[in-house]
Amino acid sequence: MTSFKAPRLSLGNLDADATASVIAAASDIAIILTADGVIHDLAINAEDLARDLAAGTDWLGRRWIETVTVESRPKAEELLRDAVAGRTPRWRHLNQLAPAIGSVPILCAAVRLGTADRAVVFGRDLRPVSSLQQRLVEAQQSVERDYARLRQAETRYRLLFQISPEPILVVDAPSGRVVEMNPAAALLFGKAAKRMVGRYFPEAFAPESQDSVRLLLAGVRAGGRADETVAPLEPDGREVNVAVSLLRQEEGTTFLVRLSPARTDLPALALPRPKSKLLEAVEGAPDAFVVTDHEGRILTTNAAFLEAAQLVTEDQALGEPLGRWLGRQGVEMDVLTGTLRQRGSVRLFATTLRGEHGGTTEVEVSAVSVTEAGGRDCFGFAIRDVGMRLATAPNRAEPLRSVGQITELIGRVPLKDLVREATDVIERLCIEAALQLTGDNRASAAELLGLSRQSLYVKLRRYGLGDLGPEANQLEDS
Repeated sequence: MTSFKAPRLSLGNLDADATASVIAAASDIAIILTADGVIHDLAINAEDLARDLAAGTDWLGRRWIETVTVESRPKAEELLRDAVAGRTPRWRHLNQLAPAIGSVPILCAAVRLGTADRAVVFGRDLRPVSSLQQRLVEAQQSVERDYARLRQAETRYRLLFQISPEPILVVDAPSGRVVEMNPAAALLFGKAAKRMVGRYFPEAFAPESQDSVRLLLAGVRAGGRADETVAPLEPDGREVNVAVSLLRQEEGTTFLVRLSPARTDLPALALPRPKSKLLEAVEGAPDAFVVTDHEGRILTTNAAFLEAAQLVTEDQALGEPLGRWLGRQGVEMDVLTGTLRQRGSVRLFATTLRGEHGGTTEVEVSAVSVTEAGGRDCFGFAIRDVGMRLATAPNRAEPLRSVGQITELIGRVPLKDLVREATDVIERLCIEAALQLTGDNRASAAELLGLSRQSLYVKLRRYGLGDLGPEANQLEDS
């Protein structure tokens, strides 16, 4: 501890008021005590502390130890003894009684005032420090909880990684070297698995395929989108499907590589007899049937589609977009595929099928989305010719009666006809409701609807509502 070298010269002749100002400014609370510990005067320099301590209005003339909590009284007495004896002041933590909130933590030190029979207690409010400590503890607890959750999540995902039957490798994106692989991948690579960790990943494939694997990794890293390719392994030449996804982390980027047997490497499946008969029925069905990939490009068709599209062989259709033949406009195929991705199926979508030589056929399309083994979707389209049915369908004499019936016409009837039909349905429903409210009183119903009686009877006759009688004929003729 160091003291002022020349306090008389440095501080000059301070009077009592100046000394009081210095003492008050040096702490949050300053208490002047007599030698026997009675509070002679005090100053509180913080508004919130003065409010909580009620400004110490009833402290004057009381012993200081009576204003602190019971457990703090020995420390207060010790501070006072050290001050009277002229010992070096020490800071002690005391709890000062507060009427409103119970107690306030104060860090105190007591100093004797020269030769006077007085001592001054300097106090600092510890609540801001306690608040910071509490926030620090809460932050530490929150970090520990988050860390525990992360450890649990890491444990779960590591367990899934280890027990997954699919071969999975983690590859460092910048270097392309294998960081980790699961037991299924080790089983796939066999004896070579011991050398895989730390090895340049494309080197695990046949030399003629390494460039395609390198391009796959570079494309996924640049575009950020998952992609896949087929490549033979080194040295046995088994073809596998290589699916690569990009994982971004704080430490950098890694590839998650999934390996699965390529379709050409799978043994031919012997379908049960009923399933094989189902395939034969689809192939020979009079309705066209088409299977496309997730982009709408044709994978296979039956004979009925080739005939409707005026094609000679299936090779002419394979790989081509189905929208080349199906749909009145280019957007219809986008609507179909978009609905399939969202809902999984489409029923009775009305459109046209265009042939290679200019012929068109009115058709209804029902379609379904099926997920392939690689995780991508393929679409199956059942296309039925409804041209003959539309040509021979009688004119609809009875009007529609509900919104549901109108909804069923969407895609089959032009929009202007749908609007007209919807208007008729709403008008009919309003007239029926007015008649029900007025107890079938035609005059009151016409007034309720804002119509003349003549107009109401015309609409009643149009929609076939009720028995009109001779009065209606007289009104219509007038």
